[in-house]
Amino acid sequence: MAASASAPPTTRSLKRIVAASLIGTTIEWYDFFLYGSAAALVFPKLFFPESDPLVGTLLSFLTYAVGFAARPLGALVFGHYGDRLGRKKLLVLSLLLMGAATFAIGLLPTHATVGVAAPILLTVLRLVQGFALGGEWGGAVLLVSEHGDAKRRGFWASWPQTGAPAGQLLATGVLSALTALLSDSAFGSWGWRIPFLLSGVLVIVGLWIRLSVDESPVFKAALAQAEARKGAASAAEKMPLVAVLRHHWRDVLIAMGARMAENISYYVITAFILVYATTAADLSKQTALNAVLIASAVHFAVIPMWGALSDRFGRKPIYLIGAVGVGLWMFPFFALIDSSSFGSLLLAVTVGLIFHGAMYAPQAAFFSEMFATRMRYSGASIGAQFSSVAAGAPAPLIATALLENYHSSTLISLYVIAAALITVLAVVCAKETRYRDLENIEAAPERDASAPVAADARTA
Repeated sequence: MAASASAPPTTRSLKRIVAASLIGTTIEWYDFFLYGSAAALVFPKLFFPESDPLVGTLLSFLTYAVGFAARPLGALVFGHYGDRLGRKKLLVLSLLLMGAATFAIGLLPTHATVGVAAPILLTVLRLVQGFALGGEWGGAVLLVSEHGDAKRRGFWASWPQTGAPAGQLLATGVLSALTALLSDSAFGSWGWRIPFLLSGVLVIVGLWIRLSVDESPVFKAALAQAEARKGAASAAEKMPLVAVLRHHWRDVLIAMGARMAENISYYVITAFILVYATTAADLSKQTALNAVLIASAVHFAVIPMWGALSDRFGRKPIYLIGAVGVGLWMFPFFALIDSSSFGSLLLAVTVGLIFHGAMYAPQAAFFSEMFATRMRYSGASIGAQFSSVAAGAPAPLIATALLENYHSSTLISLYVIAAALITVLAVVCAKETRYRDLENIEAAPERDASAPVAADARTA
């Protein structure tokens, strides 16, 4: 076979690609997490004012969960066209959709103005957010994974993953600043709109950077090969979704299982914590936001570290450290928060997010390496986003309901521990992937985990 059609990118060009993916994912996660924080802090009063406070919070988190329901649809649509047309085009579209929906939320009338139409409009815009995010993740991590070399793929591909804590950091930071500067009445009246409207400016910056990068060379080579085969055989290429379900159904199930603890623990630690800390632990909104803000900065810093470790020791061992760690941490997590001190709250959230990072960092390379190029966007997106319906979507809702009914954190801890057990089982059943060649993944032989890595083993 001929050598790869594309030379490995220079470190400078790879950094530009990483920056484009990171900035785009940061903006999209900012938009998504901003909604989660607002759902915990202000939406119950603005859109569900006639309900009991905790019931209003449940209804608010229900609209929050709706966004997750749209993510699988986004994964299917964006995955299909991303495998057909390329990663870059779909990433630009996802950023535009997310930004437009978030900006529109900042302009929404509340229940006091239009009644029941207000939560309906809020829910529709949340669906658009979820649809866009369902297509964003797969394209962003693949653009980096398919540009980088195999030896450091875990490290480079982990950088788009830092978009989640960076978005959380940005969203929480803006909300924290506004709650500190504005009175409760001013923030509830108009101040909450500012972070949503700010998304419009961020999207313009993100688009400018994202449009400057090239399409994945691995995808270009695979597309050229597919066109040549199609011309020679005069046969239509199978839809990526059909190919994924036929050839990679086991990998999809493993990816879904691997996401359970990662997804559930994250939303309990960062979204539900705003409810628990302000109600059960009697801490202020500002205190809870500050703890999440600082912990998110630590989370951002440790993700590339965990990604680099996955290059050295493998994707599975690092992922298992995170899954086991987050399960064991849950009871100490709530015990620390119950002490009602800022230091204990900060320690609880920070350690929880460090363990989460051990799962989240290698996930990009791990999932990318499971699937062949012409079905990789679909496979990675489906595996990641379908699990979010059962994991991240109901996590704050289930945790809030358990708190309301049992007035204890014990069942919430057991809920996260059960998710951790599912993830451990899924990762144990997976094959180690760190040596796989993304251009020839189906033909790549299995290798022993102790074998050395070729610097850039590419075949066409």
